[in-house]
Amino acid sequence: MITGEIKQKIDAVWQTFWNSGFTQPSAIFEQITYLLFMKMLDESQLQKEVIANLTGDSLVNPTFPKGLWHNPSTDQDVPYEEMRWHIFKDMEPAKMLNRVRNDVFIFLRYISGEGSAYSKAMENTVFQINNARLLSRVVEGIEEIAADGADMMGDVYEYMLSTMAASGTNGQFRTPRHIIRMMVELMKPTLEDTICDPAMGSAGFIMEAARYIQEHQSDELLNIDVMKRFRSEIFHGSDSDASMMRIGCMNMMLHDVDEPQLYYRNSLSDENNDTNKYTLCLANPPFAGSLDQDDIAPSLRAAVKTKKTELLFLALMMRMLQTGGRCASIVPDTVLTGDAQAYKTIRSALVDDNCLQAVITMPSGVFLPYSGVSTAIIIFTKTGTGGTDKVWFYDMRADGFSLTTQRTPMPEQNDIPDIISRFHNLSGEAGRSRKEQSFLVSVDEIRENNYDLSYKCYHEVEREVVVYDAPEVIISRMKERQAKIDAAFAEFQKLLNS
Repeated sequence: MITGEIKQKIDAVWQTFWNSGFTQPSAIFEQITYLLFMKMLDESQLQKEVIANLTGDSLVNPTFPKGLWHNPSTDQDVPYEEMRWHIFKDMEPAKMLNRVRNDVFIFLRYISGEGSAYSKAMENTVFQINNARLLSRVVEGIEEIAADGADMMGDVYEYMLSTMAASGTNGQFRTPRHIIRMMVELMKPTLEDTICDPAMGSAGFIMEAARYIQEHQSDELLNIDVMKRFRSEIFHGSDSDASMMRIGCMNMMLHDVDEPQLYYRNSLSDENNDTNKYTLCLANPPFAGSLDQDDIAPSLRAAVKTKKTELLFLALMMRMLQTGGRCASIVPDTVLTGDAQAYKTIRSALVDDNCLQAVITMPSGVFLPYSGVSTAIIIFTKTGTGGTDKVWFYDMRADGFSLTTQRTPMPEQNDIPDIISRFHNLSGEAGRSRKEQSFLVSVDEIRENNYDLSYKCYHEVEREVVVYDAPEVIISRMKERQAKIDAAFAEFQKLLNS
């Protein structure tokens, strides 16, 4: 999660643009994104070079190899070395502007294969900084931004959205990284999976899945064919926002996934015909949205009669998954308890047509400061023939941060390790009381409760019997206390009159 110090440094960079008369927020956002990507590409290679020097190995497919790059826009050869952040950041301002605007930015368009998701996302992009002094000051400001580089692009993106006050109006706020990590650890993706996020945003879920695989199957990734599949076949995503697509592509490239299958499209429309294709879906689809009927794919309209995006995305993921495929998706609490027929249709499909495994409720502060909505994580396996036996319910009460707008780290209050441990040992939950924080509920009981999937519906509250004194005893005690007060007051008056 982005820190206060980094926020101040981003604010300073933002103010530098404003002070130079560069006042369109979306344009500032784009330029910061491009420059930050340039920096992180270089930092990523620098880290690999350090490891290569220690091991004696040579770099594989470096972004900046030795020698010259031919710029097709200028028909000039440019040293790769001069397009690296740590080199051009120290150039004289006019030379830096020429190198960055006319070479490095053009180079960014060509670092992925022609026709790739990344190259498509970078089409028609423009580097709008034309003032050498402005570029120099902005580069200095970005150089000061240091953070956990794992998802820095996404963190900065999240904060800049809040700066533009966009997150409250269009719903584009990122899922916190620790929640993404928890969901990935619950699902344990492997190199055998084909993974999709149909509402990918900045690609946080598929990027974290890539990191998880790198951490747990590093030996297998040494195989050339396996690495090729990792780079180009495993990871899929869609989004209808061009800026999101660019950041998503950049994030994946920074995690060695050079050719992810990412699509600029509305996943709920008929331009997305993915069916029985994926083995794992990870998502936090937009909530509280409503689409026109004409914008909804016919197959989804047939599955659930609604315009609500939170229900349509669940129906979509059921369609997109292969039989045996798994899904972990964040949903608003209304999905768990809604009385409208569409909500009941989705819940009955999860329970009766698939294997619903878990419902993990989360505290409403998880998405602060952008939204206070109450949410849950639903985990199910697509079967098409049912299979739900018992559903595991867990009430997350703390996620390691304060549930306030500040979201201050509170590592001593964190249910996430317990959630992961218990989910991977559900047999040990069989004897848990309904008064506990987690327990199992039979499918028959869920059906009897009209497919209600809320934790509160099944949780038993332990009530203590409180015995109160008889009224006459209380009145006697009150009279006794009043008499003492009257006596003290009379004594006080005597002192005043003496």
